[in-house]
Amino acid sequence: MALRPAFRLNGFLMLLVLLVVGAAGLIGGVAATDAVRADGGPGAAIGAGAGYVIVGVAVVLLTGLTTVSPNEAKVLQFFGRYIGSVADPGFFWVVPLTTRRRISLRVRNFETQKLKVNDFDGNPVEIAAVVVYRVVDSFKSAFAVDDYEEYVQTQSEAAVRHLATVHPYDAAPEAAPTGFAATADSAPAGDSAPTSLRNGTEVAEELTAELRERTALAGIEILEARITHLAYAPEIAQSMLVRQQAAQVVAARSRIVEGAVGMVGMALQRLTDEGMVDLDEERRASMVSNLLVVLCGDRSAQPVVNTGTLYS
Repeated sequence: MALRPAFRLNGFLMLLVLLVVGAAGLIGGVAATDAVRADGGPGAAIGAGAGYVIVGVAVVLLTGLTTVSPNEAKVLQFFGRYIGSVADPGFFWVVPLTTRRRISLRVRNFETQKLKVNDFDGNPVEIAAVVVYRVVDSFKSAFAVDDYEEYVQTQSEAAVRHLATVHPYDAAPEAAPTGFAATADSAPAGDSAPTSLRNGTEVAEELTAELRERTALAGIEILEARITHLAYAPEIAQSMLVRQQAAQVVAARSRIVEGAVGMVGMALQRLTDEGMVDLDEERRASMVSNLLVVLCGDRSAQPVVNTGTLYS
């Protein structure tokens, strides 16, 4: 079975018809009853019975009147059998004696709880996400799952947990500059590091796509899913902060050394090209050492007046 429109008629027209028919039956029944009391014979009795039967039928048919609000659908069941859905707003007459389940088609959103899960690197993190969705198939929402709202929440938490396990909290560190040994945390050469959980756009697209697959069974369309909370678990938060600070210090020092080596090489090349001074290997090494100390030091250099020579 699949979603299909239910049989329906204009509610105002049917209300008018049923009121007229019911009133005519009531009037005829009362008149026939008076005739029976006046000894009108069996024909009057039959007329009275028919009039009251018409009134009863009209009352039963009136139960088919229903109202559908905008962005709402009503799923109709006739003694347990699905006979269709009404999704157009208005006042309608449908098959009487049916049960009608209201399904909201409005856009909804909710935020998952803060979940504690290990990321790709095994670090415990806290993560939460907001999910925006709406019902697009009232039949599936009503009959494919017990409670589609609870189903969406459960699947959202499962998708967020799965997302956290396949991505690291933070991106892999950049490759070390030439001449520096790779650290233990550096990614192996030639291997592409997985996307970081902090890369909001890519992670949100992946989470949305996974949730759409999980909730299609319930007739749900996921409009957007995005991480709203991401942090290391309290027990390792301080240690990871120290680690991040150390990584930034190493990266800054590496960039300083790389620039200092280039500046020293440029200075020596200019001195040689312009013939300003003739340096042997020992004096060249001493100049390189002094320049590197000045350029790489984290404090201002103190000038020293040299009154002798390198050899005395």
